[in-house]
Amino acid sequence: MKKAVPHAPQTDAGGPPRQRILAAACELFYKHGIRSVGVEAVAEAASTNKMTLYRHFGSKDELIVAYLQQVAEESDGRWQNMMRSHAGDFAAQVEAWLGYVEQVVSDFGERGCPMANAAVELQGTEHPALRIIEDYKARKRRQLVAMLGGAGYANPERVADEVFLLFEGARISRQCYSVRECPSTRLVEMLRSLLESHRSR
Repeated sequence: MKKAVPHAPQTDAGGPPRQRILAAACELFYKHGIRSVGVEAVAEAASTNKMTLYRHFGSKDELIVAYLQQVAEESDGRWQNMMRSHAGDFAAQVEAWLGYVEQVVSDFGERGCPMANAAVELQGTEHPALRIIEDYKARKRRQLVAMLGGAGYANPERVADEVFLLFEGARISRQCYSVRECPSTRLVEMLRSLLESHRSR
Protein backbone atom coordinates (compact mmCIF):
# COMPACT_ATOMS: atom_id res chain seq x y z
CA MET A 1 0.00 0.00 0.00
CA LYS A 2 1.29 3.43 -0.88
CA LYS A 3 2.51 5.36 2.12
CA ALA A 4 0.57 8.50 3.03
CA VAL A 5 2.80 11.54 3.47
CA PRO A 6 0.94 14.32 5.31
CA HIS A 7 3.87 16.63 5.78
CA ALA A 8 7.03 17.78 4.00
CA PRO A 9 7.04 18.58 0.29
CA GLN A 10 9.66 16.77 -1.74
CA THR A 11 12.24 19.17 -3.19
CA ASP A 12 15.40 18.89 -5.19
CA ALA A 13 18.56 19.30 -3.09
CA GLY A 14 19.75 21.80 -5.68
CA GLY A 15 16.52 23.79 -5.70
CA PRO A 16 16.13 27.45 -4.72
CA PRO A 17 17.13 28.31 -1.13
CA ARG A 18 13.59 29.19 -0.01
CA GLN A 19 12.28 25.89 -1.30
CA ARG A 20 15.05 23.94 0.42
CA ILE A 21 14.54 25.79 3.69
CA LEU A 22 10.79 25.18 3.71
CA ALA A 23 11.22 21.51 2.83
CA ALA A 24 13.75 21.07 5.63
CA ALA A 25 11.51 22.89 8.11
CA CYS A 26 8.51 20.76 7.15
CA GLU A 27 10.46 17.55 7.66
CA LEU A 28 12.11 18.58 10.94
CA PHE A 29 9.06 20.28 12.48
CA TYR A 30 6.92 17.23 11.77
CA LYS A 31 9.46 14.71 13.07
CA HIS A 32 10.71 16.57 16.12
CA GLY A 33 8.21 19.33 16.91
CA ILE A 34 8.30 23.02 16.15
CA ARG A 35 9.60 24.06 19.56
CA SER A 36 12.53 21.66 19.69
CA VAL A 37 13.88 22.50 16.23
CA GLY A 38 15.93 25.68 15.96
CA VAL A 39 16.64 27.73 12.86
CA GLU A 40 20.25 26.53 12.92
CA ALA A 41 19.11 22.94 12.42
CA VAL A 42 16.77 23.97 9.61
CA ALA A 43 19.48 25.97 7.86
CA GLU A 44 21.93 23.09 8.14
CA ALA A 45 19.43 20.58 6.78
CA ALA A 46 18.73 22.94 3.88
CA SER A 47 22.46 23.26 3.12
CA THR A 48 22.41 26.99 3.78
CA ASN A 49 22.94 29.41 6.68
CA LYS A 50 20.87 31.45 9.14
CA MET A 51 21.41 34.68 7.20
CA THR A 52 19.86 33.16 4.09
CA LEU A 53 17.03 31.66 6.13
CA TYR A 54 16.17 35.02 7.68
CA ARG A 55 16.33 36.67 4.27
CA HIS A 56 13.48 34.42 3.11
CA PHE A 57 11.66 34.08 6.44
CA GLY A 58 11.93 37.05 8.79
CA SER A 59 11.66 34.89 11.91
CA LYS A 60 11.12 31.35 13.07
CA ASP A 61 7.45 32.24 13.60
CA GLU A 62 7.16 33.15 9.91
CA LEU A 63 8.74 29.82 9.03
CA ILE A 64 6.22 28.00 11.23
CA VAL A 65 3.38 29.82 9.47
CA ALA A 66 4.81 28.87 6.06
CA TYR A 67 5.17 25.25 7.20
CA LEU A 68 1.52 24.99 8.23
CA GLN A 69 0.35 26.80 5.11
CA GLN A 70 2.27 24.21 3.08
CA VAL A 71 0.64 21.39 5.03
CA ALA A 72 -2.80 22.90 4.43
CA GLU A 73 -2.19 23.40 0.72
CA GLU A 74 -0.99 19.83 0.26
CA SER A 75 -3.97 18.43 2.15
CA ASP A 76 -6.41 20.62 0.23
CA GLY A 77 -4.84 19.50 -3.03
CA ARG A 78 -5.12 15.84 -2.02
CA TRP A 79 -8.80 16.34 -1.17
CA GLN A 80 -9.54 18.14 -4.42
CA ASN A 81 -7.86 15.39 -6.42
CA MET A 82 -9.98 12.75 -4.66
CA MET A 83 -13.16 14.69 -5.34
CA ARG A 84 -12.29 15.38 -9.00
CA SER A 85 -11.41 11.72 -9.56
CA HIS A 86 -14.99 10.80 -8.62
CA ALA A 87 -16.84 13.94 -9.67
CA GLY A 88 -20.60 13.59 -9.13
CA ASP A 89 -20.26 10.17 -7.47
CA PHE A 90 -20.44 10.89 -3.75
CA ALA A 91 -20.42 7.23 -2.73
CA ALA A 92 -17.15 6.77 -4.62
CA GLN A 93 -15.78 9.88 -2.95
CA VAL A 94 -16.55 8.40 0.46
CA GLU A 95 -14.75 5.20 -0.55
CA ALA A 96 -11.75 7.17 -1.79
CA TRP A 97 -11.60 9.07 1.48
CA LEU A 98 -11.80 5.83 3.48
CA GLY A 99 -8.91 4.52 1.38
CA TYR A 100 -6.87 7.56 2.29
CA VAL A 101 -7.72 7.09 5.98
CA GLU A 102 -6.57 3.48 5.77
CA GLN A 103 -3.24 4.60 4.30
CA VAL A 104 -2.71 7.05 7.15
CA VAL A 105 -3.49 4.66 10.01
CA SER A 106 -1.46 1.89 8.35
CA ASP A 107 1.63 4.11 8.22
CA PHE A 108 3.68 3.14 11.27
CA GLY A 109 6.00 6.10 10.70
CA GLU A 110 3.08 8.50 11.01
CA ARG A 111 3.34 11.02 13.84
CA GLY A 112 -0.23 12.23 13.84
CA CYS A 113 -1.79 15.26 12.25
CA PRO A 114 0.85 17.99 11.85
CA MET A 115 -1.83 20.63 12.43
CA ALA A 116 -2.97 19.06 15.70
CA ASN A 117 0.62 18.55 16.82
CA ALA A 118 1.40 22.22 16.19
CA ALA A 119 -1.77 23.33 17.95
CA VAL A 120 -0.70 21.49 21.11
CA GLU A 121 2.72 23.13 21.03
CA LEU A 122 1.28 26.59 20.43
CA GLN A 123 -1.54 26.32 22.95
CA GLY A 124 -1.78 29.34 25.23
CA THR A 125 -0.02 31.67 22.82
CA GLU A 126 -1.27 34.18 20.25
CA HIS A 127 0.82 32.71 17.46
CA PRO A 128 -0.50 33.61 13.98
CA ALA A 129 -0.26 29.96 12.96
CA LEU A 130 -3.19 29.13 15.24
CA ARG A 131 -5.59 30.82 12.83
CA ILE A 132 -4.24 28.70 9.98
CA ILE A 133 -4.87 25.57 12.04
CA GLU A 134 -8.38 26.62 13.04
CA ASP A 135 -9.32 27.57 9.48
CA TYR A 136 -7.91 24.30 8.16
CA LYS A 137 -9.81 22.12 10.63
CA ALA A 138 -13.04 24.04 9.97
CA ARG A 139 -12.52 23.56 6.24
CA LYS A 140 -11.97 19.82 6.66
CA ARG A 141 -15.23 19.56 8.58
CA ARG A 142 -17.13 21.49 5.87
CA GLN A 143 -15.68 19.21 3.22
CA LEU A 144 -16.79 16.11 5.10
CA VAL A 145 -20.28 17.56 5.64
CA ALA A 146 -20.64 18.32 1.93
CA MET A 147 -19.41 14.89 0.87
CA LEU A 148 -21.57 12.98 3.35
CA GLY A 149 -24.60 15.11 2.59
CA GLY A 150 -24.12 14.44 -1.11
CA ALA A 151 -23.84 10.72 -0.39
CA GLY A 152 -27.28 10.79 1.23
CA TYR A 153 -26.46 10.50 4.92
CA ALA A 154 -29.06 11.93 7.25
CA ASN A 155 -27.79 14.75 9.48
CA PRO A 156 -24.41 15.01 7.71
CA GLU A 157 -23.16 17.57 10.24
CA ARG A 158 -23.42 15.05 13.07
CA VAL A 159 -21.98 12.23 10.96
CA ALA A 160 -19.07 14.46 9.92
CA ASP A 161 -18.34 15.32 13.54
CA GLU A 162 -18.35 11.67 14.60
CA VAL A 163 -16.17 10.63 11.66
CA PHE A 164 -13.83 13.56 12.20
CA LEU A 165 -13.36 12.83 15.90
CA LEU A 166 -12.73 9.13 15.29
CA PHE A 167 -10.06 9.92 12.71
CA GLU A 168 -8.41 12.57 14.89
CA GLY A 169 -8.45 10.26 17.91
CA ALA A 170 -7.02 7.36 15.93
CA ARG A 171 -4.05 9.42 14.78
CA ILE A 172 -3.30 10.39 18.37
CA SER A 173 -3.75 6.81 19.58
CA ARG A 174 -1.34 5.61 16.90
CA GLN A 175 1.47 7.57 18.55
CA CYS A 176 0.92 5.82 21.89
CA TYR A 177 1.66 2.31 20.62
CA SER A 178 4.93 0.74 19.53
CA VAL A 179 3.27 -2.48 18.40
CA ARG A 180 0.79 -3.26 15.68
CA GLU A 181 -2.03 -4.05 18.08
CA CYS A 182 -2.95 -0.36 18.12
CA PRO A 183 -6.76 0.15 18.07
CA SER A 184 -6.31 2.64 15.23
CA THR A 185 -5.74 -0.29 12.84
CA ARG A 186 -9.48 -0.98 13.17
CA LEU A 187 -10.45 2.60 12.36
CA VAL A 188 -11.78 1.98 8.86
CA GLU A 189 -13.90 -0.92 10.12
CA MET A 190 -15.29 1.39 12.82
CA LEU A 191 -15.97 4.14 10.30
CA ARG A 192 -17.82 1.77 7.99
CA SER A 193 -20.00 0.60 10.88
CA LEU A 194 -20.68 4.18 11.87
CA LEU A 195 -21.60 5.19 8.33
CA GLU A 196 -23.82 2.18 7.91
CA SER A 197 -25.69 2.98 11.13
CA HIS A 198 -26.45 6.45 9.88
CA ARG A 199 -27.44 5.25 6.44
CA SER A 200 -30.02 2.83 7.90
CA ARG A 201 -31.80 5.50 9.92
